[in-house]
Amino acid sequence: MTQVTRLTGENLTGLLLEWREGDKAALDRLTPLVYDELRRIAHRYVQRERDGHTLQTTALVNEAYLRLAGQEKVNWQNRAHFFAVTAQVMRHILIDHARRRGYAKHGGEVQQIPIEDAAVMSMQRAAELVALEEALDELAKLDQRKSRVVELRYFGGLSLEETAEVLEISLMTVRRDWRAAKAWLYREVTSDK
Repeated sequence: MTQVTRLTGENLTGLLLEWREGDKAALDRLTPLVYDELRRIAHRYVQRERDGHTLQTTALVNEAYLRLAGQEKVNWQNRAHFFAVTAQVMRHILIDHARRRGYAKHGGEVQQIPIEDAAVMSMQRAAELVALEEALDELAKLDQRKSRVVELRYFGGLSLEETAEVLEISLMTVRRDWRAAKAWLYREVTSDK
């Protein structure tokens, strides 16, 4: 049983809708489910990285959770919407962190950041993430679905099956989109423009 299925069993959609309507008790019941899912997603992302060269899992999870929980009156539609927003939040956190690293390197003002975040993302990795972000924005203009597949898989850490479930498309379509998007992004990021 996947985490996505288990969350459905816990009625994640119902809790999201109750939270949207202002029920603070729903947020209290939702918090452990959401936090555990954020840890799983962040862990998948961190596993792909070299040791010591990325944002720490706990820092990434805490930041994502704070951003999600701090949103006022989010019009949560369902569990799929939650996963899509979670992937976007993780993406923005990682890209913001990468851009801060690049800004500091190129003579930007000295910034105070929490000790757990200091020097944990390499400059090379930061530049790669920014390049990927720019290419992903271009892909979204050409094919929004392929862009969402990449966002859910790469930044959201979802499996092929979970991505298909969230996007409500077939597993074969996700596989095709994932392969095509990776090839397109690779060409875009590695080309000399």
